Amino acid sequence: MRWRPPPEKSSPYITPAGFRRLRDELAGLWPRRRDVVAALSAAAAEGDRSENAEYIYRKKQLREMDRRIRYLQKRLDVLQPVDRPPSDRGRVFFGAQVVVEDESGERERYRLVGADEIDCEPGAVSVDSPVARALLGRGLDDEVTIAVPAGQRRLVIVAIDYEGAE
Repeated sequence: MRWRPPPEKSSPYITPAGFRRLRDELAGLWPRRRDVVAALSAAAAEGDRSENAEYIYRKKQLREMDRRIRYLQKRLDVLQPVDRPPSDRGRVFFGAQVVVEDESGERERYRLVGADEIDCEPGAVSVDSPVARALLGRGLDDEVTIAVPAGQRRLVIVAIDYEGAE
């Protein structure tokens, strides 16, 4: 096994909607866990556990649920919901919806959200991502350069919006 340095800690910021989603997921895991424990007990009562596929499956399912519960409990303690836009709405900060344009005139929309909610909506990027880090603190018509596998990518900020951000 190779030693790897620990990953960088992700930022503690999250939108109120993302925080509610994680809190609801945790609340929903507890009743499901009770059902899995009951099914595991029933499978264990059937006899030989070494060849009991139901028992093996339920143990794996319980282990995965417990891992997710532990993660959510720890993560929810450190998360800080950002519930209002910044005073300077002319610059890119957490929660901003940013429209950028590349050299060929193609436009893309990004929304800077917490690391725990990037898969919830299209165009959502983690505030810890290289794109977001390049955009943070920049204003309208600013040009940013982002390193991509193919080289450098230059983007111009054409719109910044905080509407829809709670």
